[in-house]
Amino acid sequence: MVSKEQIDRIAKMESYLNECAEATKELSTAIDRMEKLKGRMTELFDYYGSEDWYKDREADLPEDVAAGVLSEDLVYDEITDIRDAAFQMLALATDILKNRM
Repeated sequence: MVSKEQIDRIAKMESYLNECAEATKELSTAIDRMEKLKGRMTELFDYYGSEDWYKDREADLPEDVAAGVLSEDLVYDEITDIRDAAFQMLALATDILKNRM
C-alpha cells in the first residue's frame, strides 16, 4: 500500500520537475537570444565612448529621435548588467557541474 507520505513526496517532486523543466526551457531560450545578439552587443559596446559616439552626442538631434544610447548611464548600466548576468550564469553553471551532477 502506498502511504500518504509517499504520495505527497511524489507530488512535491513532480512539481519540482515541472518547475525545473519550465525554467530550463526559459533559460535556454534567453541564452539563445543573447547568443544571437552578441554581435550587436559588441557593436554597441564599441560605439559607446568612441569618436563617433562623442560626435553624435554633440549633434543637434530632432526631439523625436530616441537617443538614450547617447547618455552615459544607459549603455554603461547595460554593460554592467550583462557582465553581472554572465557572472551569475557562470556561478550557477559551476555549482551545477561541480555539485549536482
